[in-house]
Amino acid sequence: MNHPFISIITVCYNAKDLMEATINSVRKQTYDNYEYIVIDGDSTDGTKELIMQNRDAIDKFVSQKDDGIYDAMNKGLDLAEGDYVWFINAGDRIPHSNTLEKIMTSSYLRQDIYYGKTKIINKDGEVIGDRRLKEPDVLNKNSFLWGMLVCHQAAIVKKSLVKHYDTKYRISADYDWLLSAIEKADPTLLRHSKRTYCHFLEGGISGKRMWKGNRERYRIMIKHYGFFKATRYNILMAFRYIKDRLSGVSMT
Repeated sequence: MNHPFISIITVCYNAKDLMEATINSVRKQTYDNYEYIVIDGDSTDGTKELIMQNRDAIDKFVSQKDDGIYDAMNKGLDLAEGDYVWFINAGDRIPHSNTLEKIMTSSYLRQDIYYGKTKIINKDGEVIGDRRLKEPDVLNKNSFLWGMLVCHQAAIVKKSLVKHYDTKYRISADYDWLLSAIEKADPTLLRHSKRTYCHFLEGGISGKRMWKGNRERYRIMIKHYGFFKATRYNILMAFRYIKDRLSGVSMT
C-alpha cells in the first residue's frame, strides 16, 4: 500500500524560543513520507539563524515579510507538494515520534480529512489540559455551528480540498478554511482517529483577541450558513459562554 505524502507546514515570526521544540517534534517522526516547510516572516530575533542550524530537518524554507499569519500560510500552501497538508505552528508540537506513522499507516480507507484530539501545553511543554471544545465523533458542516470543534493543528486535510486562506479575516481565517474543506469533502471520509495529533501552545492570536475573532467567526458563519442560522447559534453560544464563565469553566 502506498502511504500518502504529507506536507507539514510551520509559520513563524520572532519565535526563537519556540521553534526548536516544534522542529524537533517533526524531526523525530518515524513516518518518512513527508516534507517539512517553514515560512518565516523575516524575523529579527535570531529565529532565522536557529532555523538555519536545523536545516537538516527542513525541506523548504522561506524568510520574507508577509501580511500576517494567513498570508504566510498561503505561501506554505503554494510550496506544498503533498497529498495532504498539516499546519504545526511555532510553539506547537507533534506529541509522539510515531504520531504521523500511526495515523497514516492504519488499515482503514484513506480519508479526506483526518482529525484528532488536542492537548494544551504551556511554554515549558507541560500538558495542562484538554481543549474546552471537544471534537465530534462525526465531522460535518453542522458540527462547526458551535465553533471550531477541531483544532486547526489537529486536522490533516487533503490538499485537493483546500484553497488559500482568506486574508481579509485576520484572526479566524482558519475557521473559514476548514469549513470550506469540509463542504467539499466526501462526508463518509471524515475520520476521528481518537489519537492526540497536537500539543497546542496556550494563548495564540485568537485567544488574545477573542472578541474580534468572535465577530469574524460570525461573518464567516453568515457566509456558510446564512444570516438566520448564524444569528441563532451565536445567541446560543453567548448564553453558553456566560454559563461557563459563571461556573468557572475554562474557555481554553
